Amino acid sequence: MSFKTRVAWRTKLPRSAVPVSQWLLGRGSLTARLQARGSFTLDLLYQGLARPTLDEAIALGAKNRLLRVREVVLRVDGQALVFAHTVLPCRPRGALGVWLSRLGNRSLGALLFAHPGFTRGTISCRRLDPRHALFQSAIDALQLTDVSPRILWARRSRFVFGQQSVLVTEIFSPALHGP
Repeated sequence: MSFKTRVAWRTKLPRSAVPVSQWLLGRGSLTARLQARGSFTLDLLYQGLARPTLDEAIALGAKNRLLRVREVVLRVDGQALVFAHTVLPCRPRGALGVWLSRLGNRSLGALLFAHPGFTRGTISCRRLDPRHALFQSAIDALQLTDVSPRILWARRSRFVFGQQSVLVTEIFSPALHGP
C-alpha cells in the first residue's frame, strides 16, 4: 500500500460505508443528532499541546509543530458513540484558541453551529485500521477493547473562523451503523 493511499481521506464513500454513511456525510451538528437520540454527555479526555498525526500535519501544513489538541468522547445514555479529535494550530492566535481552551465538558459542535462566523469545509471520510495513529485511542475511548473491530469509520472537516481553522476528526462506534 502506498504512502498516499494510507493517508487518503476521501469525499466519496465506498459501498462498504453504506451502513454508516448518513453519520459520515451529515453536514449538520453531530451533537444535535446525538442529543435527539437520548441523554447526551461529553467526557473531556485530553486537552493540551501535542504533535499532529501525519495526515493532520499534511492537511494543516504543520509538520514538526505542536498543535492544540482536544479529545473527547460523546455518549448517549451512557454509551460511548463518537471519539472526537480536534487540532488547532497555535498560530495565528485568536478567539478560537481561547474558546477551545474554555470548553471543558461542553461540545465544540454546539459552538461551531451556533456562531454565524464559522464556515465548514468539505467533509472527507475514511476507514481507520490499527495502522492509523488515532485507531487505538478511538478503540479505548469507545470502550471497544473486548470487541476489537478491524476498522472504524471516521470523518474529518475543517472549520474556519477568521484567520484560524480547526480540524475536527470524528470516529464512529460500530453501534451507530444504521439510522
